[in-house]
Amino acid sequence: MSLNKAPNNNVFYRSQNWHYPKIESGQGVYLIGEDGKRYIDGCSGSAVANIGHGNKEVAEFAKKQIERIAFTHLSRWTVDVIEECASKVASWCPGDLNHVYFVSGGSEAVETAIKMARQYYVERDGEQSSKWKVISKWHSYHGATFGALSVTGTIGRRKIYDPMLTGYPKINQFYHYRNPWGAQTLYETSILAAKELETEILRHGAQNIAAFITEPIIGSAAPGVHPDRIYFDMVREICNKYDILLIMDEVMAGSGRSGATMASNIFNVKPDIIAVAKGLSSGYTPLGAAVCTEEIFDTIMVKGSGNFIHGHTYASNPLSCAIAYKVMEIIEREQYIENGRVMGEYLREKLEHLYKYPIVGDIRGIGLMHGIEFVKNKKTKEPFDSKVLLSSKINNACMEEGLVLYPGGGSANGKGDHVLIAPPINITKNEIDILFDKLEHGIKKVSKDVFNNNW
Repeated sequence: MSLNKAPNNNVFYRSQNWHYPKIESGQGVYLIGEDGKRYIDGCSGSAVANIGHGNKEVAEFAKKQIERIAFTHLSRWTVDVIEECASKVASWCPGDLNHVYFVSGGSEAVETAIKMARQYYVERDGEQSSKWKVISKWHSYHGATFGALSVTGTIGRRKIYDPMLTGYPKINQFYHYRNPWGAQTLYETSILAAKELETEILRHGAQNIAAFITEPIIGSAAPGVHPDRIYFDMVREICNKYDILLIMDEVMAGSGRSGATMASNIFNVKPDIIAVAKGLSSGYTPLGAAVCTEEIFDTIMVKGSGNFIHGHTYASNPLSCAIAYKVMEIIEREQYIENGRVMGEYLREKLEHLYKYPIVGDIRGIGLMHGIEFVKNKKTKEPFDSKVLLSSKINNACMEEGLVLYPGGGSANGKGDHVLIAPPINITKNEIDILFDKLEHGIKKVSKDVFNNNW
């Protein structure tokens, strides 16, 4: 039984096993504590603060929008900023994904995408349609609400709620470092992972499958893991063959983080629905969206009933849409996506030097979304025992250095430790150098600690 001390305030924190330093302000890539200590936000919160903190242009714009109109309900009204933001989001998406349903965050975006997929087939084929199942993958995270958690493949997040979740089918991830096939190359892993999708469709019957959901680059479940482009070539072909919608979860990887407007563009794939959030508004307001193709929109809203059976109070909130539009405008004007691509390549070159430390097992990523996986034995890829709390040690050591990472674990059969490195996409080369130095000092300190200086 836990005997954690209750907080001395009224906040229901996420964990009582953590001391929460109080942040006084944010400035660019830095968070500044009440004691004046400066922390590089090496994970943008959770791949959120894409343009950094304390942007005065956004603050001034938000003030004017609040004074003008902050809230309307989507069931009765529209506002110019909602339509302008939708147009901007659509311009960032591939193909004809041009209809945007705004919500408040990533979990809601995934929930919306799942419901949209189901209603598409009901509107197209009638209420007798048996297409409702959504195939997802192990080593994935899609959100905390019941629908999003049902397609999530992270055991630790699901376990306590398993009796309440929908039993959607799951297949293996394109997780090359720990692939179950013994594949020697990322290309081979990608092909075998894609083939599993067709096998699973046939097992359940294509007539029962509505959609397949995948991240283009894995976020918190196995940070930075991504496939070869052949994966999405095959997946798109399989989905077309069996009349199944492809949902791309770009909540973390989208909105410029990958070095492209959407990571789907990197892999030259056109999903049927994209779920996006986090960096869409850069944390200046809660916002997410599900973006669908012309075909899906027309089937439900033009040829069909004309009513999407779904809604939230803050759906298409004009204040959030206006702020997100301003954020996207700044990203375009300042060419931050290209900066993120270039800085991502520079960061990756520096990260490669960390393989000299005995606990660094794998480094992977695209753009400014990289992950480091830590192991006890590099040859066998054996993870540390969960009692070691390796990722927490790394996090704490880096916090002492003034660097914030996004720690996690569980990707090695419930064990394993990793961190996500995803700084703001407007980070400079000098700031990358500072980030790396702090990261290396933290990893070096923990390596000495866990191996008692014997390495």
